[in-house]
Amino acid sequence: MSKVISILGAFMLALLLATAALAQDTSRVNGEIKDKDGKPYPDVTVVMKNSDTGQAYTIKTDKSGKFVQLGMKGGIYTVTSTNAKDNFTFSEKFRVADAVENNYSLNVKEVMATAGPSAEEEKKREEAQNKFKDMKLHFDKGVASMADANDLRTQLRTASADQKSALQDKRMTDCQTAITEFTQAEQGVTPKDVKNHALVWANLGTADECAAKYDDAAGSFQKAIDLAPAAGYYTGLATNDANAGAGATDPKVSEAKFADASAACDKAVALDPAAGATCWKNLGIVLSNKGRMKDAIPPLQKATTADPKDAQSWLMLGNALTATIEPKQEGDKITFVIPPGTADAYQKTIDLAPGTPTAKQAQDALDNLNAMSGGQDTTVGARKKKK
Repeated sequence: MSKVISILGAFMLALLLATAALAQDTSRVNGEIKDKDGKPYPDVTVVMKNSDTGQAYTIKTDKSGKFVQLGMKGGIYTVTSTNAKDNFTFSEKFRVADAVENNYSLNVKEVMATAGPSAEEEKKREEAQNKFKDMKLHFDKGVASMADANDLRTQLRTASADQKSALQDKRMTDCQTAITEFTQAEQGVTPKDVKNHALVWANLGTADECAAKYDDAAGSFQKAIDLAPAAGYYTGLATNDANAGAGATDPKVSEAKFADASAACDKAVALDPAAGATCWKNLGIVLSNKGRMKDAIPPLQKATTADPKDAQSWLMLGNALTATIEPKQEGDKITFVIPPGTADAYQKTIDLAPGTPTAKQAQDALDNLNAMSGGQDTTVGARKKKK
């Protein structure tokens, strides 16, 4: 009897061992993977490798981002998920329990939020920082060159005739240096850095204007506007279109350039009336410098309307109106047809800037107007007698 019990005991032990061995290969893993946007992540290759035995299982997620692996042994597994198309790889440890269903989930969005930047992202960030530093270095050099050019322009106003040539040459060198530096800076600005990109283009436009490259300057300011419209950029565009128009030999080209300049000033006024006033004033200056005083009147009138407290604009308007005064012979007397608003423009200048050289110029001009208002006797010997 005892022998039978012994055989039965051995049989039961073998059965238990067989059951235990069978249980080790009946684990199941239900997996789900979501992408960086938290959506189902299809076509991800998942490799589950047992840390003890080295046995590996390879599965792929379906269109819903899910996978199932059957017949696994319990234990610690290294789960590596890869999507070559997205250059994505992620590994982590996962415990598979014996003879039960195990649920594995991976949310790439959550992992990215907690893991910080990858080595590749860190490298890109460092490259971007170095690129920005290089861009700023060129930008600062351009700004320094323009500052020197502006100082030289101030010196030229009081320089003697024998000094002017050397100063003008040095200023032109500064302008060209600024163009080179701002061009280098523009190439270093990232496309996403819209504000700085526009700023660099605007500064390049100023450097082009400094070098009298008016068409190039207008193009640079236009690119700044395309990126980030601003009243100051429209003023730069208008000023250089006007300069280009003033220097054009073809009347049609000149007319078109001034039309473009006027349109730019309208946009500047819409964004910022004060900046718009400067825009119209600049057009008046360009035309006055070219001796086109009659053409300078409309933009100067708009400048004083946009900013009625600018004494210089009023003085320039008075001068432009004065330049269009016409003499008229009436018998033995010449009278002068003075455009309406001429005296008012000078009086506005005096009221806005009393005691200044600007007011002195306006007062002298106003005195001349008053002297002209009575006309001039043209009879023989009349002038001499009066003297």
